[in-house]
Amino acid sequence: IAHKLMRIAIVNHDKCKPKKCQRECKKSCPVVQMGKLCTEVTPQSKKCPFGALSIDNLPSNLEKETTHRYCANVFKLHRLPIPRPGEVLGLVGTNGIGKLTPNLGKYDDPTDWQEILTYFRGSELQNYFTEILEDDLKAIIKPQYVDQIPKPAKGTVGSILDRKDETKTQEILDLTHLKEQNVEDLSGGELQRFACAVICIQKADIFMFDETSSYLDVKQHLKAAITLQSLINPDRYIIVVEYDLSVLDYLSDFICCLYGVPSAYGVVTMPFSVRKGINIFLDGYVPTENLSFRDASLVFKVAETANEEEFELAIVAGEFTDSEIMVMLGENGMGKTTFIRMLAGRLKPDKGGEVPVLNVSYKPQKISPKSTGSVRQLLHEKTRDAYTHSQFVTNVMKPLQIENIINQEVQTLSGVVLALCLGKSADVYLIDEPSAFAKRFILHAKKTAFVVEHDFIMATYLADHVIIFDGAPSTKNTVANSPQTLLAGMNTFFSQLETTFRRDPKQKKSGNYFLLDD
Repeated sequence: IAHKLMRIAIVNHDKCKPKKCQRECKKSCPVVQMGKLCTEVTPQSKKCPFGALSIDNLPSNLEKETTHRYCANVFKLHRLPIPRPGEVLGLVGTNGIGKLTPNLGKYDDPTDWQEILTYFRGSELQNYFTEILEDDLKAIIKPQYVDQIPKPAKGTVGSILDRKDETKTQEILDLTHLKEQNVEDLSGGELQRFACAVICIQKADIFMFDETSSYLDVKQHLKAAITLQSLINPDRYIIVVEYDLSVLDYLSDFICCLYGVPSAYGVVTMPFSVRKGINIFLDGYVPTENLSFRDASLVFKVAETANEEEFELAIVAGEFTDSEIMVMLGENGMGKTTFIRMLAGRLKPDKGGEVPVLNVSYKPQKISPKSTGSVRQLLHEKTRDAYTHSQFVTNVMKPLQIENIINQEVQTLSGVVLALCLGKSADVYLIDEPSAFAKRFILHAKKTAFVVEHDFIMATYLADHVIIFDGAPSTKNTVANSPQTLLAGMNTFFSQLETTFRRDPKQKKSGNYFLLDD
C-alpha cells in the first residue's frame, strides 16, 4: 500500500540571511496569507533569494515513528536499525545516524527507559533494549575519524595492543612491524588498522564500526573485514557502517538503508537481505515505502574494450585516448601517488628521460586548507568562469553539492578541491581518490584521467583500463604494469589477493577471479 507523502520545508541556516531579505518565504505562503497555520507545503512556496529553502517529500506515516529529535525544527531520526545477536548488521546510506539514547521525539520531556521499552513493545528492538537495560551490555565504537585517535591514545602501538596479550589480530592487520612506533607517528592507513585492532581485542557485547575503509587499500580492507568477522559470536551484536559496497556485501548478514536530507531528517528502513538492501541503495527507491530518495539510480556501466597500447612506469613514448579513465590498483606504498605526482610534474624521474610536458590538472590525496575566502571566491580565482558553465554545473557542481556551500568560508575541502581540479582547463586529469561524478565529466569533456581509487566498486565503475602495481610495498621492487582491459586487469589483481569477486566456488578454480556477466 502506497503511503501518503507529506512535504516539509527545509531551511539551510548557513544560507538564510533574514537581515538581507524581505522575508519572501513568509509572503509566498498562501496559507499564512490567510492568517492560518500552514498545513501544506508546495514547491511553489520555495521562495528565497539565497536558496535557503528546499521542499522535500516525507512519508506521513513516519510522524508516528520518530525515535530521536534534538529540539524543535531541527534534525530528527525516524526508526532505528535492528541489530541481531550473532549476526552483522550493515548500514549504508546517509552518514550520521546518531548514537544517543532515543527520546522518541520528546526533546522537551526526557524519556525514561520504561517508556522506551513500552514504545518498542512487540518488536525486535524490545529484546535488544531489554538486554541493554537488564544485562548491562558493554558497547564499544570504532570512530569514523581516526585522525583524532592520537590525542587520547598515548604510547607505542605495542604497549597498547600487548596489554590484551593479542598477537593474531596484529598479524592479520600487518601491525607487528609497527609495535615500537608511537601512535601519534602513524599514517592514516596505519591509524585505521590500529583502531580496528584496539576495538577487536576488547571484551564487549556490542561492537560498532563507523567506516573502516578510509585510508586502506583493497588488500588491507579485506584483512580488516576478516578481522571484524572473527568477532561474530551468538551473544554479540555487531553493527558496521560501510561505504565500500563490496566489503559491505562480504561482511553483512543483513542490511538497513538510511536516507533523508542532511540537517533535516534521517530515516532507517526495515532490515533487508544483503543483496536486496544494496540494490535498494543503488536504485534510490524503497519499494516497501513507495519512496524515491534519489533522483536517479546508480548504474555501473562497465567498459570492456580491446587494448593495444603498452605502458611502463619508466616511459619514453606512449599514447592514450580521449574520454578514457585509467584506474591504478595496488597496495599502499606501491608508488601510485608517486606516479600521479610524476605525471603532474611534481616529481622528476631519476632515470629514463623526461616526463612528457602535458597540460594537466592534479587533485592530491591529502588536502591542506590554505584559502581564507569563500568557496565562490576560490572557484573564481582558480577556474575563472568555468564553474558557471551549464555543463560543468550539471556534471560537477550539482552532484558535489558545491552550490550549497558556495558562499561559505573554505573549510572542508574534499568536494571543493575536486571541483577545482575538474574546473581547470586541461587535457589530462590526475585524481587521487575521486568521486563517481568524475566519470560523467571526463566522458562529456572528452578528456583523459589517471585516478587512484581504493574502493573496488568505485574502481570498477570508473575504469576503462586498469594499471596494476606489483611488488612489495615501500621497497625498490615495485612495478607499474602496462594498462590492461578491465576484465584482464581485475583478474590479475584478484589472483594476487587470492580472492574471487563472486560466490561461485568453481569460478576461482577455473582461474576466473572477476567476471562481468552473471
